Amino acid sequence: MEYLVLIITCWTIGLIAAIPIGPVNLICIRRTLQCGWKYGFTSGLGAALGDGLFATITAFGLTAIAQLINGFSMPLQIVGGVALLIFGIRTFIAAPPSRINETFSPFPEVAGAKAANGGNGCGNGKNGGPNGKNGVTNGGVKDDAKSRARGMASTFALTITNPATLLFFAAWFTSLGGLADDPSFFQAAFAVLGVLLGSATWWLVLTFSVGKAHARIDDGVVQVINRISGVLVGLFGLILLVHVGLPHLL
Repeated sequence: MEYLVLIITCWTIGLIAAIPIGPVNLICIRRTLQCGWKYGFTSGLGAALGDGLFATITAFGLTAIAQLINGFSMPLQIVGGVALLIFGIRTFIAAPPSRINETFSPFPEVAGAKAANGGNGCGNGKNGGPNGKNGVTNGGVKDDAKSRARGMASTFALTITNPATLLFFAAWFTSLGGLADDPSFFQAAFAVLGVLLGSATWWLVLTFSVGKAHARIDDGVVQVINRISGVLVGLFGLILLVHVGLPHLL
């Protein structure tokens, strides 16, 4: 019963950590609209793994690693800020993926046939092809493990370049009596598992909900989303860089 309460509590902590709308949320929303909810969810799992890493460092009391991360806080923030700026600019200027309606067609066989002449803008095909070798499959979206892995890696990298997340988990775990002072191995393990499940739950709900709303989204809406997302993500990066360079201002 003790472990059940612990995992539910840490599930809530993981959920709270993932919910705030920040650059990773915007990135996953855009990827879901462009490439489908599975691709967006996979990208979200990268952020969940980042949260899990910080939770592991905190729950298992890996003080040396925590101090190392804090010691490199400024370089990590600079890297994260530059990455967000670049991603924001690329998102702002990106054109809507070709055949967005076919990509999100409710009839996969029709979508696959129509998409045979071109890619979907997801980086999963350039020339198209009925056999899916040079084009797209599975309802207009190629099921490319490498592409999903790259998407997951990018959100994981953005998550771990924010040391404030480590402080977030340290504050929460300190407030939990069982983890505040010399937790057992199983207590720490269940705490990390709870955080991972909580974060993953948010990404599943977010991407699945956005994916279900695709029927109301056309190229014009996607273009607007690209513009807004690009500005907001870039703004996050700029704020981060200003905070590093001029900490007294922020």
